[in-house]
Amino acid sequence: MAVAEGNGSGWPHSRYPVIFIPADMTTEQFDFQRDVLEKSHEKPVVADFWAEWCAPCRMLAPVLESLAEKYAGSWELVKINTEEHADLASRYGVRGIPNVKLFVDGELVDEFSGALPEYQIEQWLKKAVPSPYTREITMAEEFARNGKNGMAISLLEGVLQKEPGNARAIALLLRIRLFSAPAEALQLVRRLEGEPEYAALAESVEVIARLLCLSKDRLPEDPVRERYADAIGQLAAEHFDEALSGFIDVIRENRSYDDDHSRKACIAVFRYLGEEHEITRKHRKAFDRAFY
Repeated sequence: MAVAEGNGSGWPHSRYPVIFIPADMTTEQFDFQRDVLEKSHEKPVVADFWAEWCAPCRMLAPVLESLAEKYAGSWELVKINTEEHADLASRYGVRGIPNVKLFVDGELVDEFSGALPEYQIEQWLKKAVPSPYTREITMAEEFARNGKNGMAISLLEGVLQKEPGNARAIALLLRIRLFSAPAEALQLVRRLEGEPEYAALAESVEVIARLLCLSKDRLPEDPVRERYADAIGQLAAEHFDEALSGFIDVIRENRSYDDDHSRKACIAVFRYLGEEHEITRKHRKAFDRAFY
């Protein structure tokens, strides 16, 4: 397979590790099944369908090539000239160019069209390209489900040493560390900024961790102070049922206490557990009624 230099198509030479498919490459030299689909079982392949006359393609090319260099080892970029390989463009439904398709494990899993800005492409890649450490994260999730948090943490910390921005690993580590090390969780949650998929979790963790780090002697004097402190204690022990009951009682008595954090705590726990969790469903109506 040819590299960008010497591709013979008239396309400007590139200093990036990009694979071009020349028109005169024979079937013996290039085979889409082998060199893209089968290759994608080893490493994700990003296929850029372009044409030399296409101005947006020329705008997109250096962006993709720069990202290919930045994430070298995570995925491979292949550039396919639609004028010279119309059969491949037709087979994969390319109706407008540039058209970028992601192949993983022999399957087309995602795509976009048009000359998107670098930031948007990078966000697309982060979401679409599977991490090479997916297996380790899946194992860590299994360990966490079985109460083997130490083993899960060890795996996750190893992943984050190699891939610091892995949001899935950060989110799982955050869940595991939240109640045992809330101060650490407050630091860790910042690494999820800009990750919309985990925005609700990040907001919940910030509220819960703040409460767990709160010293009782810093709470303002009020008749609900003891009930509020007890609800925080139940939350720290992960007794969510009792914690929610306590916070809802405080809302009924003095909603504004501690800057409305009883309400914020309930919402945070609901999000943390999930709307379909039995404890969330048990307390949702009582929570809603507490304001009337």
